[in-house]
Amino acid sequence: MDFYLKENGMRAELPYGEIDISGNEDYGYRPFQLMVASIAGCSASVFRKILEKQRTEIADLQVHAEVERNPEEANRIEKITLKYTVKGRQLDPEKLYKNMEIARKNCSMIRSVEGSITIEEHIDTVELS
Repeated sequence: MDFYLKENGMRAELPYGEIDISGNEDYGYRPFQLMVASIAGCSASVFRKILEKQRTEIADLQVHAEVERNPEEANRIEKITLKYTVKGRQLDPEKLYKNMEIARKNCSMIRSVEGSITIEEHIDTVELS
C-alpha cells in the first residue's frame, strides 16, 4: 500500500478506490475508525463464512461497535465491544456463540491486537417467522 500526503491528512490508493485518512473527520476517516472497522469487518466476515459452512441460514447480520479510549494515553483504544444482531429462523444461540469463538480464532485483525486491545462480542438474535 502506498500513502500520499494531502493538505489535511493522507490518501491511499487501493484497488477498490481511494481512501482519505485524517485526524479531522471533515477531511477523511479517522485512524481509530479504520482500526475499529477493520476489526469489526474482519470478525463479521469470518463469522459469516463459518455460518455458511455450518449451513446456518441467516437473513441479516449487523454489528454495532462500542469503543473505549484512554485520553491519558494519546486516546489509545482500550476496548472494543462488538454487538452482533443475527436475524434468521431457528437460530441456536449456543451454536452461534461456538461459531463466534471459531471466528475469533481465525480473524487476523483480532489476533493482531490480542494483548493490547480487549475485544468482547455479544450476540442478539431476532427470530423471523
